[in-house]
Amino acid sequence: MFKNKKIKIGSRGSKLSLAYSNHVKNFLLNSEPNLNKDSIEIKIIKTSGDIFQNKQISQIGGKGVFSKEIEEQLLNSKIDLAVHSLKDLPSKMTKDLCVNSIVKRNDPRDAFVSYSSESFFKLKPNSKVGTSSFRRAAQLKTLRQDINIIPIRGNIDTRINKLKNKEFDAIVLAVAGLQVLNIKNEAKEIFSIDQMLPAVGQGAIAIQTRKNNFKILDLIKKINHEETFICVNAERALLEAIGGDCDTAVGAIGTIKKNKIFLRSELFSNDGSEKFIAEGSGNFNEAQEIGYRVGKDLLKKAGSKFKVIGS
Repeated sequence: MFKNKKIKIGSRGSKLSLAYSNHVKNFLLNSEPNLNKDSIEIKIIKTSGDIFQNKQISQIGGKGVFSKEIEEQLLNSKIDLAVHSLKDLPSKMTKDLCVNSIVKRNDPRDAFVSYSSESFFKLKPNSKVGTSSFRRAAQLKTLRQDINIIPIRGNIDTRINKLKNKEFDAIVLAVAGLQVLNIKNEAKEIFSIDQMLPAVGQGAIAIQTRKNNFKILDLIKKINHEETFICVNAERALLEAIGGDCDTAVGAIGTIKKNKIFLRSELFSNDGSEKFIAEGSGNFNEAQEIGYRVGKDLLKKAGSKFKVIGS
């Protein structure tokens, strides 16, 4: 089926993005005997989020800043599939595209990285903690009021270098990224789910393609991890229900036990001072419906204290 045609994977050019893409490439090679290492090519595509690294995500468009340019090449058939960190994808899927396959989720939690303190809770008052995430900023402030949250952009290497140069006292990163790059030992502490509820889709790798590319759809179906797929569908349905994106201060995590899905979530007010909590559960076949329901519950609880930026 794929003997005479090279499969092109679209990817961002960061070390982490390329590690994700090579991870997917290896999964595909192991799942399809007609493929070999020369059958699949990884094409690097720069996104707005990569180009404008000195600006806040909200300043360069918010939704789709790490995926728009890749999706355009997918729609124009310049690539066959795209590999994304799922949390970077807008909640509403681009027309004619789909995510029908998700690799088994890595650790979804957040990590504390510092060279001056062994724990977030032992940081000196007024310490500078770097994060580009409104969610993490609000959660960290909930845990400690006496720290300074400073925006930081760039890939993992860039952020760690800024930390080494003492521009920050600490930074917070996704455990999954550190794992994939084999630098998990950089984490001094891992926040529990109760301390910091992860971003929607955090730790999951999404494989996106065109709805009409049936050969690729059949291929990627072989590497889909069903439990991860169900959980993140519930999380993304929640995100869509509130009209959020990767820059929204919302956390959510889905888990499955004995054919039931449990969804936990929290949403912060626009000023980050208040937290609203909602949960839901039910048969895993109703994952999306549960996600929408929990999302609407969050909106109801937040009322006028939460409004989607730009709406």
